[in-house]
Amino acid sequence: MSLQYSNLAPVPELFVSPESAQKLKMEAADLPSWDLTARQVCDLELLMNGGFAPLKGFLDQDDYEGVVENMRLADGTLWPIPIALDVSEKFAEGISEGQDIALRDPEGVILAILSVASKYSPDKAREAEKVFGADDLAHPAVNYLHNVAGPVYLGGPITGIQQPVHYDFRARRDTPNELRAYFRKLGWRKVVAFQTRNPLHRAHQELTFRAAREAQANLLIHPVVGLTKPGDVDHFTRVRCYEAVLDKYPAATTTMSLLNLAMRMAGPREAVWHGIIRRNHGCTHMIVGRDHAGPGKNSQGEDFYGPYDAQDLFRQHQDEIGCEMVDFKQMVYVQERAQYEPEGEIEDRENVTILNISGTELRRRLREGLEIPEWFSFPEVVAELRRTSPPRAQQGFTVFFTGLSGSGKSTIANAMMVKLMEMGGRPVTLLDGDVVRKHLSSELTFSKEHRDINIRRIGYVASEITKNGGIAICAPIAPYTATRRAAREMIEAYGAFVEVHVATSLEECERRDRKGLYKLARAGKIPEFTGISDPYEAPTDPELRVDTEGQDVDFCAQQVLLKLEAMGLING
Repeated sequence: MSLQYSNLAPVPELFVSPESAQKLKMEAADLPSWDLTARQVCDLELLMNGGFAPLKGFLDQDDYEGVVENMRLADGTLWPIPIALDVSEKFAEGISEGQDIALRDPEGVILAILSVASKYSPDKAREAEKVFGADDLAHPAVNYLHNVAGPVYLGGPITGIQQPVHYDFRARRDTPNELRAYFRKLGWRKVVAFQTRNPLHRAHQELTFRAAREAQANLLIHPVVGLTKPGDVDHFTRVRCYEAVLDKYPAATTTMSLLNLAMRMAGPREAVWHGIIRRNHGCTHMIVGRDHAGPGKNSQGEDFYGPYDAQDLFRQHQDEIGCEMVDFKQMVYVQERAQYEPEGEIEDRENVTILNISGTELRRRLREGLEIPEWFSFPEVVAELRRTSPPRAQQGFTVFFTGLSGSGKSTIANAMMVKLMEMGGRPVTLLDGDVVRKHLSSELTFSKEHRDINIRRIGYVASEITKNGGIAICAPIAPYTATRRAAREMIEAYGAFVEVHVATSLEECERRDRKGLYKLARAGKIPEFTGISDPYEAPTDPELRVDTEGQDVDFCAQQVLLKLEAMGLING
């Protein structure tokens, strides 16, 4: 099958005409409404504009099961990632198959109507095993599946009313058909796509030059600006980095467009998915590199996927994808030749000096304000990264104390606040559990659902403090692992999250019982009391663990300060 001219014809979109859209908006006022999550907005946009062709909407149960089990829709079409609308049980109870629902963005703007053809409860453990290779919460998408996504899926065709509005980088955002029209206008018959969620450095430039040369194709730099991996550089910074590097490419043969995709970090399956999406955007080739869309380490400290698993799976399905793979190994810098070369092709490696900086090492250098050599990256890119990621001692951060009631969290947190204020340099805010309950969450009970809401609120406030360069000290009980992780992910988007487990034993906490709460809980007068009638899930890998038994407050606070100093967050 020749792919040379596959980028000429338009792909089908799911939008109605502007006149019909106005009429549907009026009619939709009486429909049940679902407010879409950030991931669902990304999925809906690519469904409506043809980026997810041949999908006509969210997957019904038959298509979903086929995709999970063997990467195929019910009719046999290749499709590797489940795209279903996950909703809450409460919302699903009021929805019947055959019913229409309005899909709205977080501001309430109606984007589409879903005609519900299927309502089902997925086997999420099975989905995790088959799609991501393991039911392991260390995988960000598996954690999302179990702890964020709703328990009921809705499937059915979509009627698109309007695209989500993006106020940022509007000139860089193109639908599949807009890109195809651009390629037609310039006479680009072969286009190789470069998928990325990281800033571009010199190795990436060399890799893309080589890929375009090998495929004898024009180059589309096609970075993801939807949801990526928690902890990634924010897309505003990344796009500024891409624009700085774009000047290094020949304008006649290279262009850049932003892709509002919510990545799943599904490795091999994700590579196939990216290939289908790039085919829909008019590309004939796609670069698939080492550990494509890999999420990092699993719970055993090993990589989730092999370094070339994604290339192998893509190669198996290349003809069906309709987009050829350009596979590349890791690029390294050969000092004596002052150039980048594929690592596996250096035959005289014993006679040359091979240099490389990993992503971890780059982050360390940024964090500590160390030099980043010009052979590794462009000065313009480094300047943008330093602007967003100054040395750690100048960034905001959060210290998150967790432990049983009476463990000493609040006492240490108060001491910490005073010590940090004494040092000066950054504003310090204490978000104590009791104080937050009074001012931020007074309407909440102590049910699991409400405890989760309370911790998410604390996490959100702490993330805003961290983002703006302050220090947030949080001291809730925070008994559940999943909710603490959600708080960590919110905060780590902007700065460091330092989890301190105040590991004072239940017996000691009960002996202290300053407020008489344990006594009431033992008598059954306080339901769902942590440590008595409700579990406390102790952190398995906190940044620091302290036990207040037999230790004075000053000593415990000093342990935290020493940890902050070791992490580079404060200067000694």
